[in-house]
Amino acid sequence: MTKIVIFKKNGMISEYQIKGHSGYAQEGTDIVCSGISAASQMALVGLVEVLKLNVQSDIKDGYMHITINDFQNDKAQAILSAMELTLQDIAKNYARYVKMEVKNVC
Repeated sequence: MTKIVIFKKNGMISEYQIKGHSGYAQEGTDIVCSGISAASQMALVGLVEVLKLNVQSDIKDGYMHITINDFQNDKAQAILSAMELTLQDIAKNYARYVKMEVKNVC
């Protein structure tokens, strides 16, 4: 199962964490893991390569934790909100394989 946590400060996404493999299908053919990876990696590329923002990342097999230092940037929030909606849709359609939660932090 994949567990996704979106962390928000004052209603804005400040970090996200994704752990585990969905188990939907064999590695290399798992469309659930592929969708999650594509959405989360696209957001990271948008933040770093397009917006040139400073982010902290910890990425390993089956694990990703991204912290956005300048999360109050409107363009960053647009990218992150699109990612969140995509991940919510995946979690809704594949609830047996993906759990997602949003945590409000101070």
